[in-house]
Amino acid sequence: MENNEISLRELIKRIKEWYGYLFSKWKIILLAGIFGASLGVVYSLLKKPVYTATLTFALEDEKGGGLGGALGLASTFGLDLGGSGGGIFTGANLTELFKSRSMVEKTLLSEVNLNGEKISLMEMYIRNNNLRESWSKNPKLTKIEFLPNSNRDKFNRLQDSILGKVYEKLITTSLSVGQRDKKISIISIDVSSKNELFSKYLCEALAKQVGSFYIETKSKKSKTNMTILQRQVDSIRGELNGAITGVAIANDNTFNLNPALNVRRAPSARRQVDVQANTAILSELVKQSEIAKVTLRKETPLIQVIDRPILPLHMERFGKAKGLIIGGFLGVFFIVFLIIVKRLLKMLSL
Repeated sequence: MENNEISLRELIKRIKEWYGYLFSKWKIILLAGIFGASLGVVYSLLKKPVYTATLTFALEDEKGGGLGGALGLASTFGLDLGGSGGGIFTGANLTELFKSRSMVEKTLLSEVNLNGEKISLMEMYIRNNNLRESWSKNPKLTKIEFLPNSNRDKFNRLQDSILGKVYEKLITTSLSVGQRDKKISIISIDVSSKNELFSKYLCEALAKQVGSFYIETKSKKSKTNMTILQRQVDSIRGELNGAITGVAIANDNTFNLNPALNVRRAPSARRQVDVQANTAILSELVKQSEIAKVTLRKETPLIQVIDRPILPLHMERFGKAKGLIIGGFLGVFFIVFLIIVKRLLKMLSL
């Protein structure tokens, strides 16, 4: 029977053989290391630095409470002044809102001032990445424009495709959103790119866009209820003014009227009832309207910016020393690997 086990002595012997063989190739290995280190240094010189803009803000969302006993009449009008609108945007859902395609695309179409020229962030991205030059050979792409604050719904299929590609690249390589502490509502937004101004503008514009959408969504329900109440107050006030005018007209018509003719006094009495009823309704609606305003203020969340991106931004550069070490290591590793594979193939062919 054949014994496939190898002794420690034989193992050490084979290691020495391989070491001696690789040492005999030291010139090739040295040249490969020098070549790899040179490539690493060249790469560090050609690679542009990455600028990261960071913005942090805190959320204070005060729930409306303690008003339940004063909302009786509002419920009879089909109004719900309590409760929070847009409660789904909390915690992790809020951070995902920053990464949604709708928010990012609206941000890319927002206006920025670049050296006195008003352009969109999307146009700034196109210029930074020299996309116009690569599009010059395609007549359809040369006419593509992304004007600031343009109507997204009127974009054609080609514009939608370009926006979608840019969105995917930003989400995967440039945008990072996270909550520093789950117990504290502090959101951190990081935007990285090779253009310092683009990182700063995109970070600030995205925070502003999402903040406006968040506040509008959270307070939409209370704002709608307040608008309805205000419209009803104006309507009842108009009816009351009309009733007061009607009472005055009826009194003028019955001035010095014979007390025995009570039928002629009926319109004045009806108008008086309308005045009393409208006065009571108006007073309650005004009370509920004021409560709705208080509720709207309590339902509107406060977004407090803590840190804004300030120039110069944090820069990450691929250093020469790093390129030298990594390039040299990779050069030595690959040449040693090729030498070993070549010898193994030669041994198997014998």
